[in-house]
Amino acid sequence: MIKLLRLDERLIHGQIAIKWSRHTNVDHIVVANDAAAGSQIIQKSLMMAAPGHIKTAIKSMDAAIKLLNDPRCESMSILVLVKNPWDLARMVESVPGIEKVNIGNYGRVEPEHEGHPRKRYGNNLYIDDTELPEFKKVVAKYKAIYQTTPEEPAEDLAKLIG
Repeated sequence: MIKLLRLDERLIHGQIAIKWSRHTNVDHIVVANDAAAGSQIIQKSLMMAAPGHIKTAIKSMDAAIKLLNDPRCESMSILVLVKNPWDLARMVESVPGIEKVNIGNYGRVEPEHEGHPRKRYGNNLYIDDTELPEFKKVVAKYKAIYQTTPEEPAEDLAKLIG
């Protein structure tokens, strides 16, 4: 079962490895990202950042959706990480039974779309007008929260983005 679906442009990093994986008590992490799945260098970097005791898979979006829809995943406790709002929206549309949707860090590292400046919605959340519709698709289906670390208060994403 997917305990947490998180959008974080950095994918696996210290907050994921130490805080979110413990907070959610997961035994599996699935990174769903085409670029990461297609790059040995990115895969090695992410695997080095992943907690050693948690089974981690780095899959393309298609492969991750197929994997997460496999009935055998029901007995697992999974944290799914995506890097952008398009992949987040696709994941919520394609995989049923997600317990929580969390928006973490987005918009500082990802390149801007030319002619579409990002607007600040939270300390680490910057969204442009091409990305906003994707976030709205997500909040139409799930109560999504914006929360960078488990210690910080969760904010309702629907209220943040209007």
